[in-house]
Amino acid sequence: MDNKLLEILACPVCKSPLVYDKQAQELICNADRLAFPVRDDIPVMLEDEARALSSEEVDQLK
Repeated sequence: MDNKLLEILACPVCKSPLVYDKQAQELICNADRLAFPVRDDIPVMLEDEARALSSEEVDQLK
């Protein structure tokens, strides 16, 4: 994920900054506890495509 792209991307739900999880290929919104997929280096920034993070996953991000 290009750092410049990551700097300008924001959560489409709450407009918070996102964190890139390289291993899972996801962009994480801590505020909404959502993970947006990155497919073929393209972020899929649709709320319907995001998955909810479990409490354990949120705790691991801290």
